[in-house]
Amino acid sequence: MLPQLKSINEECGVFGIWGHDKAAELTYYGLHSMQHRGQEGAGVVVNNRQKLNVHKGLGLVNDVFKEADFSQLAGDTAVGHVRYSTQGERSFENVQPLVFQSQTEGMALAHNGNIMNAETLRGELEEQGSILQTSSDTEVLAHLIKRRGMGINETSISDALNKITGAYAFIILTEEKMYAALDPSGIRPLSIGRRGDAYVVASETCAFDQIGATFEREVLPGELVTIDDDGIASTRFAMRGQRKMCAMEYVYLSRPDSDVNEVNVHASRKRMGKELADESPVEADMVIGVPDSSISSAIGYAEASGLPYEMGIIKNRYVGRTFIQPSQELREQGVKLKLAPVRGIVAGKRIVMIDDSIVRGTTSKRIVHMLKQAGAAEVHVRIASPSIQHPCHYGIDMSTREELIAANYSVDEISDIIGADSVAFLSEAGLEKAIVKDKTIHQGICMACMTGSYPVNANGEREAAYRN
Repeated sequence: MLPQLKSINEECGVFGIWGHDKAAELTYYGLHSMQHRGQEGAGVVVNNRQKLNVHKGLGLVNDVFKEADFSQLAGDTAVGHVRYSTQGERSFENVQPLVFQSQTEGMALAHNGNIMNAETLRGELEEQGSILQTSSDTEVLAHLIKRRGMGINETSISDALNKITGAYAFIILTEEKMYAALDPSGIRPLSIGRRGDAYVVASETCAFDQIGATFEREVLPGELVTIDDDGIASTRFAMRGQRKMCAMEYVYLSRPDSDVNEVNVHASRKRMGKELADESPVEADMVIGVPDSSISSAIGYAEASGLPYEMGIIKNRYVGRTFIQPSQELREQGVKLKLAPVRGIVAGKRIVMIDDSIVRGTTSKRIVHMLKQAGAAEVHVRIASPSIQHPCHYGIDMSTREELIAANYSVDEISDIIGADSVAFLSEAGLEKAIVKDKTIHQGICMACMTGSYPVNANGEREAAYRN
């Protein structure tokens, strides 16, 4: 028996805005557009140029803000966060943005990713007299910034960032400035936009569309961006390596209407489906996709194979994503509640079922079973990504290989376990071809969970030898 997986989840989404008199409201809408990135908690910190006011809580964005008094959140700058806990337990204290107040200035932090050496740094800080209030790795950065009584500025932030290892996108808000930083390998997404005279920073560009902002550019690996009333400035806190954007952002995590590293997610997923059809064809009557993140790949597979695309599975829109539910029990129950086969379409048919990934195999097994119960003659599972065989250390909570079905069973064994007539995965080369437009310093993906080749190790050493 494959061990039950405790949690496999995306980490968070961050949003910041500078220079708009409705900063809190726009942050709310920005967070709402990124609800798929975390369902455990949400929060906003607003700067009224005198102090930082916070409103946050456990639950979905709508639940957290349904009784919010936005008149008490007046200010023209704000930072927000939606959370799933990859580091730190699920508690109100860990809901971000985290706010820190000293005698001279305040600071709010919002973080997407994972600090790999957080425990080591926490121990060092405690030995030096720091008392940490949360179990979140995000708090470590705040203590590093203020460790020697320094003010919060480009120098102190850069020094602190150079002490941490991992994959991270930070937004830091003070009474005077807003800062945005991305790890030197650019594993996590972070973009800059404009809405009139206001600057916006967000994990996904779909947040810009939600609030009527336009995309300006990506935050570059190893870059620290400073935004204030004088505009925007950039410094580099670390040498930039070849970008290693998380491949799972394209495969599953990001919304289809987002552009990640200037590559549209929907278009890349369609290309994954086309590559998959070329690599793993099968005689069948139709192609269906598992809603929602697999629909684009299913359309691509159908186009390339010449098979008709059909809506063979319906999704209940009132049930959250099973991938980011906080417990195994809720994930399994969620599959029953949120997906249903269209019996009149699938009965008696040979089906190619496209899914974005197989992690534990639990969801795939239930879906194949549902389709066959609905009368499907054959169900051929095609996965629009390589098999996931290694843990992720960069913010997706896959902690051990024992939890991953593809790390423990062959493709034929996986097919037997989930009850499919056949299973095939997209190759690593096919995934890279679907995502990477050109192999430059700015282009590249992290496939560590698929290949076991990690762009950053626990000592902070980077795989890529590229520098510029």
